[in-house]
Amino acid sequence: MSTLRKFAGQTAIYGISTVISRFLNFILTPIYVGLYPAKVYGIFTTLYSWASILNAVLSFGMETTFFRFLNKYNNQAKVYSNTFFTVATVTALFAIFSLSGAHGIAVWMHRESVASLADYELFIKLFIGILCVDSIAVIPFAKLRANGRPMKYGMLKLINVFCFVGLNLFFLFVVPMVISHDWPLASFFQSWFRPAWVGYVFISNFIASGITLLLLLPELFQLTLEIDTRLVKEMFAYSFPVLIANLSFIINENSDKLFLEKLLPGDISTQQVGIYGACCKIAIFLSIFIQAFRLGAEPFFFSYAKNKNSGEVYARIMNYFIIAISLIFVGLVANIEILKYFIRGHDAAQRALYWSGLEVVPILLFGYVSLGIYMNLSIWYKLSDQTKYGLYISGVGAILTIILNIIFIPLYSYVASAWISLTAYATMMILSYFLGQKNYPIPYDLKKALLYLASAIIIVVLSFKVFNRNLIAGNILLVIFATATFFKERKELTTLFRRG
Repeated sequence: MSTLRKFAGQTAIYGISTVISRFLNFILTPIYVGLYPAKVYGIFTTLYSWASILNAVLSFGMETTFFRFLNKYNNQAKVYSNTFFTVATVTALFAIFSLSGAHGIAVWMHRESVASLADYELFIKLFIGILCVDSIAVIPFAKLRANGRPMKYGMLKLINVFCFVGLNLFFLFVVPMVISHDWPLASFFQSWFRPAWVGYVFISNFIASGITLLLLLPELFQLTLEIDTRLVKEMFAYSFPVLIANLSFIINENSDKLFLEKLLPGDISTQQVGIYGACCKIAIFLSIFIQAFRLGAEPFFFSYAKNKNSGEVYARIMNYFIIAISLIFVGLVANIEILKYFIRGHDAAQRALYWSGLEVVPILLFGYVSLGIYMNLSIWYKLSDQTKYGLYISGVGAILTIILNIIFIPLYSYVASAWISLTAYATMMILSYFLGQKNYPIPYDLKKALLYLASAIIIVVLSFKVFNRNLIAGNILLVIFATATFFKERKELTTLFRRG
């Protein structure tokens, strides 16, 4: 049980740094929606959706491959160098081809009513730079996780976000203040500054990514030029299905926003993407926990696989994970009347526009619940070197997402997108459970999991629909749910702490 406590401790460190990072990043959302109309905010949503898809391609599934091959060969220096140079090669090829085609991409994405063609081309080049720098950092960050260094990992991520947020505030508020008050450097800033220009957000991101990569130089200096072609081929065989699975997952996560942009009429598409993207930010509170869990769980699951009681430990972790994610789900919906002020807009009309999308938040949240469980379940095909199943499962999710979005977005706009996202993740979760129990059985307590999930759904429906998002009623239901959960789990928790 002390193993579980160690795992929980490292995950807590990842969680704290992730929460702080995401919160600092999240405070920019009310600034953006207050500064930019929904149409302009749609540029963020569209470009960052494309960036998420391309990130999966550039990392080539090598992050998961790195953890698996460390466990398989126990030669960190060799595995580290070969995975890094594989990602670096893919990234270099991407940079060459994408920069040469930046103008054509800008023409395809351009919306005259939002920004000029020249601006779009600059945005795309900045995003190419951000993608390349972030991809180079993937394996060094994975090395920190594999070495059990969550503090350094968290500090670097925090520095990245502090730089990004600080530069945003500098460009959006400090420089205009200097110019308006004619303070020192006012004439210098005035010679190039463009008020409320969305490009400063992307410039800030690029600079922050570059600073982070510089701080990873100690990890980069540990690379060797020992390239093992046989090992690289074996890695590719393992990672290619992971790549396709990751890509399918990213499609599930982001294609709804891209389809909204393309399938809705041009006069409302960018605005609808902006509303949906802003409401998705509330659901991100739950994805923060999922990300923190994954950062701690992935290296732990691989390193613990050879222990005789690994299946029992994985099942116990799943139980605690479902409890935590169900409580967060209920808590967020119970307090949605507070959280909505993160997307309040700059006037009453914009506020009403953004808040009109709140109905999709509970749907998106349960989609993240399903996704989190799927990510926990997916360890079975990674540990058993059957990554092809990840490809199949995520492929089914991606096909569902694409087909259903094409059919229903023109009819129901972003409400369809939310339901389709939930459908895809729930399908992937169910498929992974049954295939996993057939090929790599883990003794999960299915009845208990279904009890917690069903209870959470019922409470959310009561809080959101029956009590009409009333804060007092919602939080009373949350306390009742948390208390009942504690009493059901108190013996297990007592045992955990006594043995730890």
